[in-house]
Amino acid sequence: MNPPNVEPLWQPSRPRIDAARITRFQSWAAERYGAPAGGGYAALHRWSVDELETFWTAVADWFDVRFSTPYDTVLADRSMPGAQWFPGATLNYAEHALRTAEAPDRASEPALLYVDETHEPQPVSWSELRRQVGALASHLRELGVRPGDRVSGYLPNIPQAITALLATAAVGAVWTSCAPDFGARSVLDRFQQVEPVVLFAVDGYRYGGKSHDRTGTVAELRSALPTLRAVVHIPLLGSAAPEGALDWSTVTSGDTEPVFEQLPFDHPLWVLYSSGTTGLPKAIVQSQGGILVEHFKQLGLHCDLGPDDRFFWYTSTGWMMWNFLASGLLTGTTIVLYDGSPGFPDIGAQWRAAERTGATLFGTSAAYVMACRKADLHPARDYDLSAVSCVATTGSPLPPDGFRWLHEAAGADVWIASVSGGTDVCSCFAGAVPTLPVHIGELQAPCLGTDLQAWDPQGKPLVGEVGELVVTNPMPSMPIRFWNDPDDRRYRSSYFDTYPGAWRHGDWITLTEHGSVIIHGRSDSTLNRQGVRMGSADIYEAVERLPEIRESLVIGLEEPEGGYWMPLFVHLAEGAVLDDALRTRITRTIREQLSPRHVPDDIIEVPGVPHTLTGKRIEVPVKRLLQGATLEKAVNPGSVDNLQLLRFYEELARSRR
Repeated sequence: MNPPNVEPLWQPSRPRIDAARITRFQSWAAERYGAPAGGGYAALHRWSVDELETFWTAVADWFDVRFSTPYDTVLADRSMPGAQWFPGATLNYAEHALRTAEAPDRASEPALLYVDETHEPQPVSWSELRRQVGALASHLRELGVRPGDRVSGYLPNIPQAITALLATAAVGAVWTSCAPDFGARSVLDRFQQVEPVVLFAVDGYRYGGKSHDRTGTVAELRSALPTLRAVVHIPLLGSAAPEGALDWSTVTSGDTEPVFEQLPFDHPLWVLYSSGTTGLPKAIVQSQGGILVEHFKQLGLHCDLGPDDRFFWYTSTGWMMWNFLASGLLTGTTIVLYDGSPGFPDIGAQWRAAERTGATLFGTSAAYVMACRKADLHPARDYDLSAVSCVATTGSPLPPDGFRWLHEAAGADVWIASVSGGTDVCSCFAGAVPTLPVHIGELQAPCLGTDLQAWDPQGKPLVGEVGELVVTNPMPSMPIRFWNDPDDRRYRSSYFDTYPGAWRHGDWITLTEHGSVIIHGRSDSTLNRQGVRMGSADIYEAVERLPEIRESLVIGLEEPEGGYWMPLFVHLAEGAVLDDALRTRITRTIREQLSPRHVPDDIIEVPGVPHTLTGKRIEVPVKRLLQGATLEKAVNPGSVDNLQLLRFYEELARSRR
């Protein structure tokens, strides 16, 4: 574990603090709702969890949430699971997302900036987006789509996906999506659970300079989803609509004024999915109202987004960050939709897109940052990033070297926001605070309204020590349920079995003395040697500094006779050789930067590291393979990016028996 860093890497200036929306919110909430006027963010956060109902009332008021019928109370039931937020209230998420189009001075400005691998931005204005949503929502109603029906998208990160999401929300149907690089089995593992009545699908997509035809996959999906009443064809590669499919241009023509169904606060908005590496993906249902207020808070206060901003995040429609990006529309922000490879035509592709779109918040993955560092990129020198005020990362913990590299290569005045949350809440537990300093290797603070704690196995809160990430109060965006989980058995076992009544997320964290958060990786793949718990992320950060190591994977294995085997698997950079000299350097690096306990028993070269479809390293299934499970029982084949890589670990397990 890296010790907390007392000296900050970056400090916001006084003018920046004064101009931040969270500063203005605190002053306003102090006058209206009794929030502390002084004490900075720490005092505001304490108030937000101690006075939870008052805080969320203030958020709804500050962002002018349109309740078409008033709520009876803010929180009728605080129990988890089962918290009841704003009962009696009705509203519509899409109405708020399109509110900017009502402002005459904003209607012609871009709501969306679409960028493909040509890196030429293509704008869609607020008025045009609203028109398309109105036309499509009307067509969905004509098709018989009603509140609660499911509407699915097999789409890349393109404007049509945003339009389809908002039209679905407008009629009160439930959106769900997968990226078109998902194979048919992966998509069906998700969509067959929710039984959609409409499918929006592209004919293919472009990635890495190549076109990828998906017409065969779409045909397979149509035949395997008997509940479909309609398929809408989006000709991204220019093909004609297949027989029986509607064309996108037809269903979005006309000037129908959008009609926004007024829905209960807890009406389902969308279904997101867990990675599903060890079984069917969990189908996570989040509500219209819960997502609305949570994303207003997260984007408008923590990310400091407003009408003058341009919000970029590299994502696909199969990852919660796409839904989070779409919610940038709530704050009147222009959202940037980047569809293509992160490394085409070169590793600088995302920075080039930020330059071309004038992005003010640039969101990416920690893995991309580290790849840029290894490639010795100098983005602030090579691209005009003068508009970028914040670089945010998620997906995995940003290593300390990533913080240092961003500070040097992206600009010393750039706010670095490493954030952490989950698909489960479609938001962040900890991360961006524009008024706080940034410390190397640390997330700035827990988020407002989130009573984030680190607990030991007995449920005792810890400070300065590694513990389980626990949230002790309900959040509006927590799942209202899992699909096809009528007694909430799977929901409860996912988060509430370990500490009844408190949300256990499955990450190891440290809450530091100065209020920041350090993420150590997943607790369900924890390394435990000689009674000392270690996060795998710490080992990855140390080992992958070595130029010879492209990527690594570490597993801790309890053996039947009571022993503990901890191998380190390394995927080498091109031209590198795992000889005794490199093994020695790896061992020395781990010993000196972490501890002797972290030194692996074996260092094994592998042809690659397997990932989930959203790019996260797969640790638990590899552990199960090494424990002797068959591939079929260890992992859901449709959830991994390269199934053949897992066969290496299966063979290794056989050779050790």
